[in-house]
Amino acid sequence: MKLEFLNPEYFILLAVIPFIILWYYLNRNKLNNSIKFSDSSAFENSGNFYSNFKLLLKVFRLISLALIITALARPQIIDTSTRVKTNSGIDIIMAIDVSASMLAKDLKPNRLDALKNVADEFIKNRVSDRIGLVEYAGESYTKTPLTTDKSIILKSLREIKYNNIIEGGTAIGMGLATSVNRIKDSNSKSKVIILLTDGVNNAGFIDPLTAAELAKEYDIKIYSIGLGTNGLALSPVGINARGKLNYANIQVEIDEELLTQISEMSGGKYFRATDNSKLKEIYDEIDKLEKTEIEEFKYYSVDEKFRVFLIPAIILIVFELLMKFTILKSFI
Repeated sequence: MKLEFLNPEYFILLAVIPFIILWYYLNRNKLNNSIKFSDSSAFENSGNFYSNFKLLLKVFRLISLALIITALARPQIIDTSTRVKTNSGIDIIMAIDVSASMLAKDLKPNRLDALKNVADEFIKNRVSDRIGLVEYAGESYTKTPLTTDKSIILKSLREIKYNNIIEGGTAIGMGLATSVNRIKDSNSKSKVIILLTDGVNNAGFIDPLTAAELAKEYDIKIYSIGLGTNGLALSPVGINARGKLNYANIQVEIDEELLTQISEMSGGKYFRATDNSKLKEIYDEIDKLEKTEIEEFKYYSVDEKFRVFLIPAIILIVFELLMKFTILKSFI
């Protein structure tokens, strides 16, 4: 709620008040009727009372004028309420590679954690959309089905980590097929899969192009992201006797041709993220490409407050008139 004045230009009339005060001061002797007596001691107290009372009425007159001017400016208390209507939400499945190579340290602290940090912010910005998560390595499964509950999605995202329970390898086709299966029956105007991988398709029994054809049939766009620097990256190569991962610099291999073909088939786009900042830029671009249409309605409740100023002004004017025609009548 806020106080506004519909006609603030009337406040310029307040500039008249100082001139009125000046006029009162310059004509103070003329305005006071006087009768000369040889001895006025008997009227001394009475004169002071009436003079002060008349001065008070002049002050009331100026206050009532200021109140009337304020009332003319139309003070209003405006209460604004907003309702947001989503015209066409977007359904998004994020297919995340959780193979061992996602622990490579060419992104900081590693590829998987860098992805989770950026995806976390992306999810928070998609206020009105349904989002789901799919994990894949040598096989794939649904981590979280499509939902608008961001707390569930974010909790599931933060829980994603590499583990050796899932079969090793990178089954891009399996991850994509599972994602298509989770989103194909959606009635949303726009259906999107964000497919992230840092390798080549070397596992699973579903060909990635077959899964991409299926996505195209259901009008699902695929934005694929190849994650990894150019050249060598410090990557896991095995597990030592203490159960810790051993790292070594190995050549980064991403099947960019396949990922580009998958994306273009579905009307999407392929991106390459070679560092943390580039990864964030990619998610920002996807965020701009897939905007949810939101219509905002604002409702204004206007409470007129001119009476708060006008009524006291009228009371003061009536009071002055009553005094003039009663107590001050004989004195004036």
